[in-house]
Amino acid sequence: MEDFFQKNYLFLTHTVEAMAALSGLVCFNKYKHTVARYFIFFLVFLTVCDFISGYTWLVDPGKLFDFLIGTLVEKNYWLSTLYWKIGAIIFFAFYFYQIIKNKRFKVTLKYSTISFFTFSLLYIIFHWQAFFVSFFPIISVLGAIIIFMCTSFYFFEILQSDKILNINKSLNFYISFAIFIWWLIITPIVFYDNYTFYEVGVDKEDLNYIILRRYIYLFSNIFMYSTFTFALIWCKPQND
Repeated sequence: MEDFFQKNYLFLTHTVEAMAALSGLVCFNKYKHTVARYFIFFLVFLTVCDFISGYTWLVDPGKLFDFLIGTLVEKNYWLSTLYWKIGAIIFFAFYFYQIIKNKRFKVTLKYSTISFFTFSLLYIIFHWQAFFVSFFPIISVLGAIIIFMCTSFYFFEILQSDKILNINKSLNFYISFAIFIWWLIITPIVFYDNYTFYEVGVDKEDLNYIILRRYIYLFSNIFMYSTFTFALIWCKPQND
């Protein structure tokens, strides 16, 4: 079983991700008049971006993109930072801004997100060379704070409203729950995000950590995207 997960890590990750996007497209008519339509577009966007980021597997001598060897974009750190570390955070801030009703929560979320984006942009500018060869843990941690802020505001609101009575059919609840758990699990290990299979000559103990880290990401991704898939099929549209 361990060997299966090791060999099929990327396949399993892309499969559950694509299933969530496909489920969203199949159920699009159900959600097309709600804010959830943006979430479906986002899932498709993530699937496309993850597929594109796989170009690194073709950056080897004799392969299709061997001309990228030695260039700034030889690895995909820069792309992952743009569409996930920053892009996903901004999307979820936008999404929760649409569904949260409390004005103070909305203002706090708005300016926190603007500050996050501004800081991320400036940090990349001042560390532009590292941008192509590593991840930035500080951006990941700040992004997690935005996610926790989004979900906390949402949970607080539903606890004070009658929406909690229909929570089992609420797509927004499942989205909030899934991303909260995902970021809660992943955030502690973001400081080791640069420590991947790109490293060469690692000893046995280091390799064991890399394998463990992959398992954490794999099962966290399976949990999150499977929750999205289930919720899109199971839930009823909400005119938030």
